[in-house]
Amino acid sequence: MSIKLKILGCHSATPRVNAHPTSQYLEINNRHFLIDCGEGTQRQMRKYKVGFSKINHIFISHLHGDHFFGLIGLLSTYGILNREKDLHVYGPVGIKEITELQLKLSMSHVRYRIVFHELSSKKSELIFEDDKVAVYTIPLRHRVYTNGFLFKEKPKPRNLHLDNIKQYDEIETCDYYNIKAGKDFILSTGEIVPNEELTTDPVRPKSYAFCSDTMFKPDIVPIIEGVDILYHEATFLKELEHLCEKTKHSTAEQAAIIAKDANVGLLILGHYSSRYSDIECFKEEAQTVFENVALARVGETFTCNASLQLQV
Repeated sequence: MSIKLKILGCHSATPRVNAHPTSQYLEINNRHFLIDCGEGTQRQMRKYKVGFSKINHIFISHLHGDHFFGLIGLLSTYGILNREKDLHVYGPVGIKEITELQLKLSMSHVRYRIVFHELSSKKSELIFEDDKVAVYTIPLRHRVYTNGFLFKEKPKPRNLHLDNIKQYDEIETCDYYNIKAGKDFILSTGEIVPNEELTTDPVRPKSYAFCSDTMFKPDIVPIIEGVDILYHEATFLKELEHLCEKTKHSTAEQAAIIAKDANVGLLILGHYSSRYSDIECFKEEAQTVFENVALARVGETFTCNASLQLQV
C-alpha cells in the first residue's frame, strides 16, 4: 500500500459533538505524518488507533485554532509517555514561539527534542526529504500565512526481468543493484545489454496534496498537477460564494475546478461550514465539474495502490 489517509477531523471553526476540526494521518511509502492538529486530535488518534510513536513529523498549515490548537496537548502527552525520539514540527513563523511559551508556562517538561522548521516563503519549496518521500509546500491564500503540503513518493527501482537475465551467465546477483538502478550490462565481449531488456518499469510513484484553508487559487495547479489524491477545502457552496472573499475560503465548485485543471485522480472535499446539515450537497456541486469526488468524513480511510481505490 503506497498511500493510506485517515481523516481525524474535517470540519471548520469550532469543535462540536459530531464535528471535529482538521487533522489527518498520512502513511505514504512506509512513512508516517500528521497533517494539522486541531483541538482534540490526540483523542481522535486514540479512537482510530493511530500509533503515537510512529509519527516523527507534524505539518501545520497555518496558525488558526482549528488547525493547531491540539498540538500543545499532543506534545505534552508525548512527554508523559516518555518519548525520546526527536519530533519535527513544520509550520509558519511563530509556531516555535507560541509552542515553547505554552510548554514553559504550563511546566510541561519534555525529554525529547522538538525541532521546529518555520516557514515563510510564498513560493513552493522542498521542506522534507529522505530516501522514500519528499514534501513540498503549496502556497495558499488565506487570512493568515498558509501552506498546503504535497507528499511525493520517490521513484522506485526498476523491476528485474529474471527470465531475460537468466539468459546471460555473466550476470550475477551482485549485479542486480546496478541493473535495478537503470544501468546497462556490459558483457566480457564488450556487447552492451540494454537495461530495458533486463528490467520492467516500476510502479509509478504516488502523491498526495493537502490544500488547507484557501481562496480559489488557480496558480497552485502546476504544483499539484497529476497527483493521485487531492484534499481541497470546500467551506461553502456556490450560493455563498460571496463569503469567500471575506473569509478567504473556497466553494465545492471551485475545488472541483482546481481538481479538473490539475488532472488529479481523486478529489476529497472537507472543512465544511457548520451551516450545512447535509454535506452530500458538496459532492453534488463538485461533480458538475469533476466526476471523481469523495467527501471527507471523520474516521474514513482513503487508500491508493497501483490503481486508485477508495476504502471506507
